[in-house]
Amino acid sequence: MGIFTIRNATPQDTGLIYGFILKMARYEKLESEVDTSEEALRRALFDERQAEVVIGEENGIPVGFALFFHNFSTFRGQRGLYLEDLFVDREHQGKGYGKALLLHLTRIAVQRQCRRMEWAVLDWNAPSIAFYKSLGAVPMDEWTVFRLTEEQLHQLAQQTL
Repeated sequence: MGIFTIRNATPQDTGLIYGFILKMARYEKLESEVDTSEEALRRALFDERQAEVVIGEENGIPVGFALFFHNFSTFRGQRGLYLEDLFVDREHQGKGYGKALLLHLTRIAVQRQCRRMEWAVLDWNAPSIAFYKSLGAVPMDEWTVFRLTEEQLHQLAQQTL
């Protein structure tokens, strides 16, 4: 095992981030869902600052990433940190790098005075579920995630009462 470091992503990392997203989509069997480009990512992440990314490196070689943004809790009256994606290359899994990335995000959340941190996991992803539970994360079984696709958004936006 080498030296593991974590750094903030820069616009020059856009291709790397896109590559990690494609690898993650392959692992999750969701390749057909990837509907972005490097240019769209660069714009969203670095021009519009819609989300943030940290890169995990072993001996200076990128091996994983985490993409996150802030959400807001009306009940707590304060922002939280939402982890959208956490991924470590398969050949580097089991070295503690995923945990290091997650701990890094918890430090960011505490520093920014977030009251909680949340994320979603695919139901079939038993290794990730076990990993998160081992850290003390609690599944929110009483909540159901809903989604409107882009097409549905446009259809509903056209409706009138």
